[in-house]
Amino acid sequence: MPPILAMTAGQITQILRILADAYPDAHCELNFNSPFQLLIAVILSAQCTDKRVNIVTERLFAKYAMPEDFVQLSQAELEAEIKECGLFHTKAKHILATCSELLQKFHGQVPADLALLVGLPGVGRKTANVVASNAFGIPAIGVDTHVLRVANRIGLANSQKVEQVEMQLMQVIPQEQWINSHHRLVWHGRRVCEARHPKCAICPLQQNCRYFAALGA
Repeated sequence: MPPILAMTAGQITQILRILADAYPDAHCELNFNSPFQLLIAVILSAQCTDKRVNIVTERLFAKYAMPEDFVQLSQAELEAEIKECGLFHTKAKHILATCSELLQKFHGQVPADLALLVGLPGVGRKTANVVASNAFGIPAIGVDTHVLRVANRIGLANSQKVEQVEMQLMQVIPQEQWINSHHRLVWHGRRVCEARHPKCAICPLQQNCRYFAALGA
């Protein structure tokens, strides 16, 4: 695993405190009323905004709330329901397969176990971590594109590989802060540390950011 750039425990603590102060209400922005609904919403969120997913799931969950509802749909029917989220063919395939497996192996319930979640069709580590942490309160750090970008720019991580960044963040962030830190990194990436045009001028992490320091080099 690539080494994390030198950063003291004090610097890490300061970064986490600044993020906590900046985003005290950070939370998952996908709307859901059950672990199952969150699982479906996270699958739909791949390369799609939470805002768009919430529009689709508000309509979708009003008609299909449980795995047994979804398995009654054909692939084409589900594709039509989720088309606005993009990648609808693959997402529909994974959702139907996951619903079938939930019914066959878990009595229609989403398992509160990371290893079992990752074993579901179309569920990678990011999806499993988001579901585990937000639906069941299991300490985990879901590394999406925002977390990957922000963690590397700040210097909390040093890799472009999702699983390596996850492991690195787990090493430097206290376990009791994993869930909240995930949300704060996501919110910072969406609101300030944008991919193409980061708002460095208003960023509260200026003095603690490797990316900002490089700009002035």
